[in-house]
Amino acid sequence: QVQLVESGGGLVQAGGSLRLSCVASTRTFGSYAMGWFRQGPGKDREFVAAISWSAASTYYADSVKGRFTISRDNAKNTVYLQMNSLKPEDTAVYYCAAGLTPVRHTVEYEYDYWGQGTQVTVSS
Repeated sequence: QVQLVESGGGLVQAGGSLRLSCVASTRTFGSYAMGWFRQGPGKDREFVAAISWSAASTYYADSVKGRFTISRDNAKNTVYLQMNSLKPEDTAVYYCAAGLTPVRHTVEYEYDYWGQGTQVTVSS
């Protein structure tokens, strides 16, 4: 069992920044690709960003490209999502996910473990 705990969400004005963190309780964190997904009010859960196990590759949804940056620190079992230039459309619960065998990295079914989510609210 891999447990993921997100933190760093909160209320921010449009144009502001937040940094989300996700800590994993596994001794093999470096073997997992990590992803961020989000679900806004009245919307389906959607892909946001992902990073390969080696951190050699990153992936971003078009809606966040250029504004969000995903990174990882394997020594700390932590993946981060730096969110800049936030928009009201970014308001959502953000979920951290881990997967051992992703190919595309951008689809939910490639991830095996999920956190409980952290709320991000962007006011206009």
